[in-house]
Amino acid sequence: MKRLLIIISAIIFSTGMFAQEQKHVVFLKNKDSNPYSLSDPAAFLTQRSLDRRTKSGISLDMKDLPVTPSYVAQIAATGAPVVYTLKWFNAVVVNTNNPAYLAAISALPFVDHIDQVLTDKPGQVVEKSGINGVSNVLPYVSQQALPSAIAKSTGSINYGQAYNQAHMIAADGLHNLGFMGEGMVIAVLDAGFYHVDQIEAFDSLWINYQILGTRDFSIPGNNVFGDDMHTHGTSVLSTMGANLPGQMVGTAPHAYFWLVRTEVGGYEALIEEYNWAAGAEFADSLGVDVINSSLGYTTFDNPIFNHSYSDMNGNTTPCTRAADLATSRGILVVNSAGNDGGSSWQYVGAPADGDSVFTIGAVDASGFYASFSSTGPTSDGRTKPDVTAQGQGTTVVGGWGGIGQGSGTSFSSPVTAGGLACLWQSVPAFSAEQVRDAVRNTASMAMAPNNQYGWGIPNLVNARTFLSSPGSAPDQQEQFVLYPVPFTTSPILKCNQRVPETITVETLSMAGQVLGKKEIFTGGASSVRFYELNAMPSGVYFLRISTPNSSQVIRAVKI
Repeated sequence: MKRLLIIISAIIFSTGMFAQEQKHVVFLKNKDSNPYSLSDPAAFLTQRSLDRRTKSGISLDMKDLPVTPSYVAQIAATGAPVVYTLKWFNAVVVNTNNPAYLAAISALPFVDHIDQVLTDKPGQVVEKSGINGVSNVLPYVSQQALPSAIAKSTGSINYGQAYNQAHMIAADGLHNLGFMGEGMVIAVLDAGFYHVDQIEAFDSLWINYQILGTRDFSIPGNNVFGDDMHTHGTSVLSTMGANLPGQMVGTAPHAYFWLVRTEVGGYEALIEEYNWAAGAEFADSLGVDVINSSLGYTTFDNPIFNHSYSDMNGNTTPCTRAADLATSRGILVVNSAGNDGGSSWQYVGAPADGDSVFTIGAVDASGFYASFSSTGPTSDGRTKPDVTAQGQGTTVVGGWGGIGQGSGTSFSSPVTAGGLACLWQSVPAFSAEQVRDAVRNTASMAMAPNNQYGWGIPNLVNARTFLSSPGSAPDQQEQFVLYPVPFTTSPILKCNQRVPETITVETLSMAGQVLGKKEIFTGGASSVRFYELNAMPSGVYFLRISTPNSSQVIRAVKI
């Protein structure tokens, strides 16, 4: 089952050089004798990565430490070529089918166990690795600042054929406010970026130094733009970064991008999930803000590796665990839901099942559910997707450079990820989790989410209104809460701190329009009934509550 979450629509695919390979993941017992220290994180994380943690109040832990270099060297000394290391899993990926090498690795005292994750399948050929020894382990990136900031846009933008997909989630509204992704960094984990270095739609990315770099975790050191690369990543990138006014403008045309190849188009194997984990670790070390992954995993060419629906519980598969670790480091991880809607599987795959992953389903140009879009719930009963965006008839750039249409959650995901980068740019004091929650709580179906649409179609301007309203600063303790949520009539407004004698409550629409204002005498009571929403129709509202010393915005959902 193809993991590139795309419905083929005039998209050209390419194939590469082929040879046999077998890969194993060597899991280690500890990180002893490690020259790196949590007290000197600048040795293995960029300042941008550290700053992101600081902003979100995230502490370093042992998973952040690199794999012990001497352990890697001893594994390489057995003769087994080392492909890359996985610090979050404390593991080393090797490429060998030599039983003597594997036996020698197993005998090392710091090795816990070895899992085979890519086996040759009879009659099948897979891409040539070209790995040769420990020298191919990617070094940690040097400290570097972003290129000079791009000037903010002024005036209206002609999106060409891409207008509908941007307008549907109100990304164009953020652009009109001057937020087009400036200063934000997005890592795109995909299957290759065929000819991105030659296609006109990406010229501005190169002119403005917005392509910060590339990595290939399937074939380290490979050219991800080459003739043997997949076109999938090219089309995915275009929904965010294309900038051809009058023809196609993406949802984050002024953002910066790292292009990371983790997926291999020629086969489906568990190794690709570990490639994904390596790509996410790399993105974390660089200090990226957003990861877009239009990839998903359920079944493989070799069925012994297949996942079951019970595995879609947010805690089991390698890439889901890696995705949740990425979010725990302050990254906003955005992932396609999958294209299995209506099939015998039907459900979201990995890592879309992650409880911290922002999973994106697909709708058509009119906002109706696209029948191919994978659904929830996860096996542990959580609603998925989180939100939906245009993934049917989405405007994309193909590998040949032409602008056309493609369908799949592969495209609804980056359309949304680009918009989220612009939203986060506009409210930088907030964490990824707070941004994600604000988008869900202001989406079109926030009062009644389901397993086709999730919380509905985002309105990123409304999410910004909610986050930027007085009293919503992330460091403020909630003084007031409203319950029940949702309510039908006369909800209770409770005060968790010292109760003021009088409070002022403004009722706001999702667009920030003031619908009503009421002065309420509490008499010092810790809770009061709020009757002003009884006459309002069902929907999502915000209550701005002001006291002589504070202001707070809370969400109200009436059904």
